[in-house]
Amino acid sequence: MSASLFDPFALGDLVLPNRVAMAPMTRSRAEPGGLPSRFAAQYYAQRAGAGLIVSEPNGVNRESQGYPRTPGLYTPEQIAAWKTVTDAVHAKGGRIFSQIWHTGRIGHAKGNPYGLEPVGPSAIAAKGKIFTDSGMLPFPEPKAMSADDIARTIADFAQAAANALKAGFDGIEIHGANGYLFDQFFCDAVNLRTDRYGGSMANRLRFLWDVLDAIKQAIPIGRVGVRLSPFGTYNDITHSDPKGLIEALIDGLDKAGVAYVHLIEPEVSGDREAKVTEALPPVRQWARARLSRPLIVVGGYDRARAQAVLGAGEADLIAFGRNYISNPDLAERLRRDLALTPPNRATFYTQGPEGYIDYPAAS
Repeated sequence: MSASLFDPFALGDLVLPNRVAMAPMTRSRAEPGGLPSRFAAQYYAQRAGAGLIVSEPNGVNRESQGYPRTPGLYTPEQIAAWKTVTDAVHAKGGRIFSQIWHTGRIGHAKGNPYGLEPVGPSAIAAKGKIFTDSGMLPFPEPKAMSADDIARTIADFAQAAANALKAGFDGIEIHGANGYLFDQFFCDAVNLRTDRYGGSMANRLRFLWDVLDAIKQAIPIGRVGVRLSPFGTYNDITHSDPKGLIEALIDGLDKAGVAYVHLIEPEVSGDREAKVTEALPPVRQWARARLSRPLIVVGGYDRARAQAVLGAGEADLIAFGRNYISNPDLAERLRRDLALTPPNRATFYTQGPEGYIDYPAAS
């Protein structure tokens, strides 16, 4: 049956009132100690009309935070601060998942709140520069993670998932995309390990499967989503067999019974260097054919295109990013087909309320 953007959707035991999702977006407004912004409760509550909110990414431990002013979910104070946010969202009738991440080699000691150097599967620096409070700086060579580092990080992901539910989140989304730690383990140009986490594709995917196994001991797998970026090259990632990789990932996630898979579409995303080298239908169509779990897609959608994709059965929810920055009532504006307010890029990553909680809802 053809679906509409404004139809409800059952995401496991969560009933979403519509199929509009708010995509996770780093806003670099966290307070000292990795606490969410003091304005975050208002910011997310303003957007509670989304069928599902996925929060900005939360670090799972001290070394996971590669950018300035990003929050975490690994201290009691962070849990308590996020509880005020989730309470505000739920009071408005919303549903919110926490994205959890580890930036891996995509980081810098001048961007980490504790001055920690980045780590990764191997000691290979990414090409390019990273934003810090000291300006744009070259990516440093990361420390290659030891077996103990990997085991500790797996446990930290599971603890962050448990902390998310303790903080009142309805579930979590693992950030497995955009060249961050999971994508680094997947990538045979970045992961040169010779142990059980490197070499064959099965070994390079093992880190994700071990994290999922650990998380399943902490929270229900039906409250766990995973974000992927098929064929993406962002943050200096190049896969030798991207099609085989994403097939193995989708098949494994389907078997694991995750709440959803969240795909960033390379054809229309900001990752303009993405190359789909083999003849494939749009990634969402190809993924839909392999996946029985719910599918969220994101990538520059407008109302008409979102309706067309849902109507064709190619996805279950459509996520919106930048338009949710400047249109807190985006779901309602889309429903009424109202004009959208363009976002001000100059305030994407600034501190304070400007460009964060001061965009008005439609009359």
